[in-house]
Amino acid sequence: MTASVHAAHLAHLNVATLRHPLDDPRTAQFVEMLGPVNASADAAPGFVWRLVEEGAADATGLRPAGDDVIVTLSVWETKEALWDFTYRSGHLEAMQRRREWFERHVEAHLVLWWVPAGHLPTVDEALERLADLRAHGPSPRAFTFASSYTAAEAVQHLQAAPPNASRSA
Repeated sequence: MTASVHAAHLAHLNVATLRHPLDDPRTAQFVEMLGPVNASADAAPGFVWRLVEEGAADATGLRPAGDDVIVTLSVWETKEALWDFTYRSGHLEAMQRRREWFERHVEAHLVLWWVPAGHLPTVDEALERLADLRAHGPSPRAFTFASSYTAAEAVQHLQAAPPNASRSA
């Protein structure tokens, strides 16, 4: 984890439904990209943390959202840092080829939310944020690049919510 002067960091979850198992030859080029893309993320400006399976280099063995669904969970210092990695690095090639390896999602598959600096979100927390986005649309609690909120807006939103208030689905 890199040191940061930011009071809040941006958490990110992406879920992707595989067209074929990871050991299928049709998915081989994606699997070959995992190491370099993850190394690029780890070295990217503003990178803080990413989920990895214990004893592994990535999280592809974890399947909390279904047997054919892989997850990416990471934390970044700023929205701009995550954007730059996602769309201005070697990661872009994987994004451009994603239809070769992953099903098209009909509902939200990416969610962003602000966390206090130093907090590492759990998979359950991330999946709950995704469920919130799917059920209620973008808000300071769960949003996307296209409908983003600032950390200050997220704090205001949390302060305005009644204690122990939960959003109903």
